[in-house]
Amino acid sequence: MTPGRFITFEGGEGGGKSTQIEKLADYLRGRGVSVQVTREPGGTEVAEAIRRVLLDKSLPAMRADTELMLMFAARVEHVETLIKPALASGDWVLSDRFADASHVYQGAGRGVDETRLDALHRWSLGDFEPDLTLLLDLPVEQGMARVRQRGVKDRFEEEQTEFFERVRAGYLARAARFSQRFRVIDASDDIDTVARRIQTVVDAWLPN
Repeated sequence: MTPGRFITFEGGEGGGKSTQIEKLADYLRGRGVSVQVTREPGGTEVAEAIRRVLLDKSLPAMRADTELMLMFAARVEHVETLIKPALASGDWVLSDRFADASHVYQGAGRGVDETRLDALHRWSLGDFEPDLTLLLDLPVEQGMARVRQRGVKDRFEEEQTEFFERVRAGYLARAARFSQRFRVIDASDDIDTVARRIQTVVDAWLPN
């Protein structure tokens, strides 16, 4: 059996990751690919419970290290319980965020030292990484305008503009550092235009 592919979607708030994941899943299924769609933090019962803690605005503010370790705790559950078994069965897995998000949100955004973050990453995941990472990039103000249109914000979405500027810069720096698996997608256009850009990239991964 041919192993599946692991594709992650990254980017700041309002980039349309959830919408584009579903559109790509439909596109792949139409070509006979078995697809599982998931998200981070979350994807399993335990990880979803951790997600609720991480996004709960009614809780007191948590330390950056607490937030980081909760993210990786959820991620270990996600990888071992859902992602690896799905890939082993030949499914393609599309995930709304993965470990790059921690390097950017807790690293570039919160200021957690990258050396410590790298050590936690290696301890938690070893050399496991996505086959392809699609970075949906757009200006921060445009992304936040989209978030405002959605209504109620979660704990991360209520951060200040300066935080999201650091996040965007962190993502672009990470895409340059790991250019072999990252593809930067201009997410500032309409949904269908962005979907076509993603499909063009992913077509190269489809079986012959």
